[in-house]
Amino acid sequence: MGSWGSINTLRNQIFIGFMFIMVMVLASVGYYAYDQVSVLLKNNAEKHIQQTAVQATGKLDVLLRGIDTFTAEIATSAQVQRMLANKIDGGEISFAERQLLQQEVRKEEAYATGIRSIEIYSADFERLLPLTDVNLLSRVPIDWITKVNDARGDIVWLGLDERFPDVVIAMRQVRLVDRSFSFGGYIMVHIEKSYFGLTEAVNPASAAISNRESMGLIDGEGRIIASDFADEAFMASRLQEGMGETASLDGEDYFVVKKRSEKTGWNIVILTPVSYVMEGITVLRTAIIVSVVVGGVLFLILTFILSTMITRPILNLIKAMRNARFGTLKPIPVTSATMEIDELGNTYNQMVASLNEMIEVVYQKEIIQSRTELKALQAQINPHFLFNTLEAFYWALDEKGDEELAQVVVAMSGLFRYVISRADEDEWVTVSDELDHAERYLKIMKMRMMDRLSWRIEADEASRRTPIPKLLVQPLVENAILHGVEQRVGHGTIALKVMPCERPGYTRIEVSDDGPGMDEDKLRSLLANLELGYAGAAEAKGTGVGLANVERRLRLYYEDETDGLEIRSEEGRGTTMAFRIPNELKGR
Repeated sequence: MGSWGSINTLRNQIFIGFMFIMVMVLASVGYYAYDQVSVLLKNNAEKHIQQTAVQATGKLDVLLRGIDTFTAEIATSAQVQRMLANKIDGGEISFAERQLLQQEVRKEEAYATGIRSIEIYSADFERLLPLTDVNLLSRVPIDWITKVNDARGDIVWLGLDERFPDVVIAMRQVRLVDRSFSFGGYIMVHIEKSYFGLTEAVNPASAAISNRESMGLIDGEGRIIASDFADEAFMASRLQEGMGETASLDGEDYFVVKKRSEKTGWNIVILTPVSYVMEGITVLRTAIIVSVVVGGVLFLILTFILSTMITRPILNLIKAMRNARFGTLKPIPVTSATMEIDELGNTYNQMVASLNEMIEVVYQKEIIQSRTELKALQAQINPHFLFNTLEAFYWALDEKGDEELAQVVVAMSGLFRYVISRADEDEWVTVSDELDHAERYLKIMKMRMMDRLSWRIEADEASRRTPIPKLLVQPLVENAILHGVEQRVGHGTIALKVMPCERPGYTRIEVSDDGPGMDEDKLRSLLANLELGYAGAAEAKGTGVGLANVERRLRLYYEDETDGLEIRSEEGRGTTMAFRIPNELKGR
């Protein structure tokens, strides 16, 4: 399999996993940085626009204060006050006085900028200046006069003159100082629209602003007083319709900022191209994309190198392990600078050394096993020869009429077959098989002890079918004969009982004799030997070996399902040995 033969290779998984993580990290960081910085740039741009609007409003206030101051000086001049007071008293103003008033006003105009003309009217709307007989009601609408009256001496900015669209009109009442500031007449001032040029004064050092932003001064009726809009007529129509926070003009989007003048009620409107505000964001986005691409490429190269460094020793190890299928187990050179890979190589080399040793051991064992099997085949002749010999004894004794001895030979043959044969079969038999084997043993011992030995076997049919390990009962019978009957003077009896236990699902097997029994010290010593196990019992001068074997086998076969071997004995009254086994063994 090639290095890139499958997506499941370690190199591909490392490569794809690292790239995925890197892309996620770069994308997350880039998105977060773009979002935060774009918000910051946008906020800075908005602050700049707001600052521009504040500066423009400040400039407008300065211009308005200049007109306010100028008209206040004229309204409070001695000649205007005297002439209007005379008019209030019913006097007539001569033409010469009006000329003198005109000269006085012209002197004031010489120090003012943006003033096209000044008109002065009496309280009954008669024009005093200029020197033409025109009524105030013919010059301005009555509602404008109402606004001026409501202002009670403050200057009122009325807006564009209907006859001269390039002129802005402002009016104020003239209050007579010597007569407790009573109403005396009106002053109307005509101001050039160019006087309200705000753009150049806001930040003349910044050429970029003038190139990107457009600014206009709009009166209360939506008419443009001053602006640097490219198409004032189009802008006037759009302003009449109303604008929200953004507007689209000539295919370009603009942010719209409005700042209202409290003195005039006019609005300063600033249009800033969205592209200008987003210019820094676009540069930022480009920088982030380039950074992500460059970082991704660099990480791609580094990941490829790292994955190669990790997987190359593993691939060499895999190659060496594949060669093991052909019987070639050779250590590999360990050259990796990575501790884990180096440890993996060393572990493999140790495993190769161990496997080579094991192969040699297995090879030697196979030779020994072959020789053992050959000897086993040869040894199979010995039991066969023994059984045939016993069979010949039986027929010889039967022909001579010695039936009792013949039965003993049959019992010996059955005993040997039970012990020696079935070596390759299951060690488990039934209780019935064990009882038959014990009875054969008793028959043989009967031949030796003659009338000194008798026995009885009691077992119900259900208990006989209980499974039991082979040769578990016979050692108890043998122990009862050797240490019970043989130690008794005269006739002795062995009782072998198999009965259901008081605990449901269990069978009790009991072997008892009527021998001399044991005192308490000897019984305690025997039980101690059983606790020591088979080895401990063998050390006690060869006594109790069979009992320790039975105890140990019970513990091994039944574990916690048996209480082990139970021994009861009284001096002069015999000994009883018993154990309890389950009717069905778990796992069988």
